[in-house]
Amino acid sequence: MATTDPFRETAHPGAAPATAALDADVLVVGGGLAGGALTCALAGAGLAVVTVDAEDPARFLGAGFDGRASAIAAGSQRVLDAIGLWPAVAPEAQAIEEIRVSDGALSRGDSLFFLHYDHQALGDEPFGFMVENRTLRRALMQTLPAMAGVTYLAPARVADLAHDLAGVRATLDDGRRVRARLVVGADGRRSQMREAAGIRLTQWSYGQTGIVCTVAHEYPHNGVAQEHFLPGGPFAILPLRHDRASLVWTEKDSLAPAIMALDDDEFLFELRRRFGDYLGDLRVVGPRWAYPLSLQFAETYVATRLCLVADAAHGMHPIAGQGLNMGLRDVAALAEVLADAHRLGLDLGSATVLARYARWRGFDNTLMLAMTDLLNRLFSNDVAPVRLARDLGMAAVNQVPPLKRFFMRHAMGLVGELPRLMRGEAL
Repeated sequence: MATTDPFRETAHPGAAPATAALDADVLVVGGGLAGGALTCALAGAGLAVVTVDAEDPARFLGAGFDGRASAIAAGSQRVLDAIGLWPAVAPEAQAIEEIRVSDGALSRGDSLFFLHYDHQALGDEPFGFMVENRTLRRALMQTLPAMAGVTYLAPARVADLAHDLAGVRATLDDGRRVRARLVVGADGRRSQMREAAGIRLTQWSYGQTGIVCTVAHEYPHNGVAQEHFLPGGPFAILPLRHDRASLVWTEKDSLAPAIMALDDDEFLFELRRRFGDYLGDLRVVGPRWAYPLSLQFAETYVATRLCLVADAAHGMHPIAGQGLNMGLRDVAALAEVLADAHRLGLDLGSATVLARYARWRGFDNTLMLAMTDLLNRLFSNDVAPVRLARDLGMAAVNQVPPLKRFFMRHAMGLVGELPRLMRGEAL
């Protein structure tokens, strides 16, 4: 029997046919992890949302779609819970109970200095959770179709976008039209919305590639996330459910193609050299992926009746695992700004409303971009004096409880001006 894919066009009751214009409060371009979460948050606050995603939903459910897993900090988990996504994520979420950072390969044991965080020093709440990206995507697919006020169009692209005093008018590549008060660019690093608005982008390459794969291991990881700093870049071992770990192996661009070309036995040999044997026998599960690493940031997050969130606004090095967390922080802040404006009857696309979002997120994101850039430059080398300084710095933080607790709370995403969703409060 033939079935209908609900994500081809998931419409709220009374939605207009494809030949008429769809009316909404907000048009979200990009239905990925940030755009989908924003859609849930806004719809939950009573706004009508049309979300357009270029990705075919059937594609991102497959095991070969992405390969990456994301560290969901405690503050970000509160956001996902508040907007109704967490129940679908929780069964496959691995709690991060401890974080251990060291200098050098675990197999060599060549550094006596390390930084160790234990969540019990702050209470019962874990630092966060490791979740495979396709699990998050699947949760979106299970949640969005049931939400009132949501029209989800995928696969679809915006072919033309215009704005005036009344709002924005978008024409999709299949001829459908959307009218809204505001458009949100949640369409990733190569954001079409950012480029269409003429927002300039500052960017540079790190000359590094992130090699990503999943490993099954013999011994339990006990919820410990490990990050080792090697000359080529950080090597992260991140715990997943079912005695597995997600590896993010940062290597120089000049070496990455040769590593990716290794056969399975050779690749596993190189992996063990860096991984060590503390988790026993290893086995690579599934494909390997390689992603070029770079930093980029938009000169502004807002334009006329448009704002940017997550990777469309900023992209950072994965060294601290904060990319998605900063995107969800954008989502929580923007959702709060728009929900407040909606209750007051304000124009959601007005410069005054958008300026509040830009001020709120600009400093926080700039600080995180600078921090991850500095950390990567500091730790991705083997210069003896620099290495000694960073090792002594880690040891000092490890021995100063107040400073250590601050960094632990920062890792949990609980530092700074938190949006209501990150405090576990409703919009």
